[in-house]
This record gives sequence, structure tokens and C-alpha cells, in this order.
Amino acid sequence: MKRILSLLLTVLILGSVLTGCDGTRPAGNVYNDGRARPSSCGKLQVKNGKLCSESGDPVMLRGVSTNGLIVTESFINEDLFRELSKDAGVNLFRLAMYTYGVGIIGYCTNGDKERYHRDIENGVEYAARQDMYVIIDWHILSDGDPNTYLEESKAFFAEMAEKYKDYKNVLYEICNEPNKVDWAAVKKYAEAVIPVIREKDPAAVVIVGNPEWSKDLYSVAADPLDFDNILYTLHFYSASHGQQFRDMTEELSQSGLPIFVSEYGVTAASGDLPRDLESADEWIALLERENISYCMWSFSKVAEACSAIRATVPKYSGFVTEDYTETGLWLLETLKKYNTK
Repeated sequence: MKRILSLLLTVLILGSVLTGCDGTRPAGNVYNDGRARPSSCGKLQVKNGKLCSESGDPVMLRGVSTNGLIVTESFINEDLFRELSKDAGVNLFRLAMYTYGVGIIGYCTNGDKERYHRDIENGVEYAARQDMYVIIDWHILSDGDPNTYLEESKAFFAEMAEKYKDYKNVLYEICNEPNKVDWAAVKKYAEAVIPVIREKDPAAVVIVGNPEWSKDLYSVAADPLDFDNILYTLHFYSASHGQQFRDMTEELSQSGLPIFVSEYGVTAASGDLPRDLESADEWIALLERENISYCMWSFSKVAEACSAIRATVPKYSGFVTEDYTETGLWLLETLKKYNTK
């Protein structure tokens, strides 16, 4: 009888650990630092304008994004995901799949779809095994209008939602940075794609971009989508987007608009110099106050100032201090600072 009671007590204790999402106790692994993890927070939802756990507690995702998926696919390896999770405190990995380009670069322009799907599958599985969330990003950019490849998008997200409907760590980003179109066009696209996802995965969190390279949140706030579990994208680069954009973000967040920074950089909007780390610090402090999750562009060694790893480094995991750029070192310090809140 004592053994049975002991086993029951153990089960109850483990149950409380696995359902906690407040950063005050371990949650399915050795960490105790406030990071949101699928093992503790479960399938995410949007509640009262904030990203929340399955049980309704606010969560913070602090992550990194690939550069173009094919260009940086060597970074999609489990050793890297493990060290990002355990050592750097990353709990979100964004898989940025360009839709338009030349050859293998663009999914919709004769890209190698099987290769893209393989990279996404590996990324989702590695993230799940390392207790991280993952964003599958339909990365429109040069194509501008998301309606350009509407049918391809619907087919892609129908397949992804069917495949990952039982996963608790997957979020869908349906249009990275619309540009040269208005919110009415983007909204029309979203109203066509979101039901495709929801048919397979009714509770999925969907991240929706907006005009002006995902910085026109005022248009969104004036005419939001009529769906639950929606987050609206905000992108910024600290050397190009300063106080004016921070004021907009704070105003709309406090008015209840659900915002998610699925891409930011500490450089100019071009991805290159100059860096503005002081402005970046102000941005992150605001996002932390407003409980807005964020994901840095980019964890790659593309020869740009926004990359976290030096271009001359030959490896794709096992990074040491000397392997990081100034951007990467700032990222590590920022994660260390806020993961111990």
C-alpha cells in the first residue's frame, strides 16, 4: 500500500510539474528559468491580446530565425537545436521559407519542394525533441502581394496542418512581409488561408503579416480579422525603426491588439551596418513589458551584420564565444538577461 501511495504521489507531483508555465518550477526537464516550453505550456493560444499557454497563462517566446531556409539548412541539425535550447535559452526556432526567387531559393518559383519539406520536417522534429516551439514561415518578400501565390499557399498550409495537427509546438506564419499592397488585400488572403489551416487544426495559432513589410499595425487595428488565436506580425530593425514604431507598438498592444515580433534585427533594415544596440535594447525592454514574443533575424553566417555567426566559421554547432558576431554576442547577453526574470 505504501508503494502504491508513493507512486500516486509521484504521478501527482510530475503532473503538477508538467502543467506549470510560470517559470517557478522545472517543467519536464532540468530548466527553471521562465522559458515557455511545449512540455509545460502545451499548445499555445491567444487570450486577451496575449500569447498564452494551453491553460491560459501568459508566455514569452524568445527565439531565432533562419535566413532563407535552403541557404541556411545546415543549421537545421539537432546538435544546434540542443545547444540553443540548453545553453542559450532559445525556446523558439523560425523556419523562413522564401516563396519567390530563382531556382532552389523560391518555393513557388521552381524550388525543390521535397528539399524544403525535408528541412521543415527536420526542424519541427528537432524543436519538439529539444522542447522548443517552431514557426513555419511562408516567407513572402519580393513577391509583395500574398495573393500572388494564394493557391500554392493554401495547398502548402493544408499539408502542414494535416501533418502537424497533433503537435503542440507548431505555429503558422502565413505571410512574412507584404508590401506594395494594402491591408484589404492582405486580409482577403488571410481569410482564404486561415480556414484551410483551421479545417485540419482548429486551435492553431496563426501569425499574420501586414503592409509596409509588417509595420502597418494601425490598418490592422482598424479592421482586424474575425478569427480566434491570431497574432499580427510586427517587424523592426533597430537602426531603421526607432521611437515612432515603439510608440505605435506600445499603444496598440495596450489597446488589446495581439502582436508577435516574428522577425527583428539589431542593424539597418537592409540587414547590414550600422548596428544600433542601444535602440535594440529599448525595443526588447518594451516587448518584455508588453509580453510580446520575439525572434531575431538571423541565426546564420550569411555575410551580413545581422547574422549571429561569423561567416568564416566552418561548423554548424558547438559554437564558442569567438564564433559569434557582435550581433550574436548581443543576442546571447539579451537571452541571458531576460530568461532569468
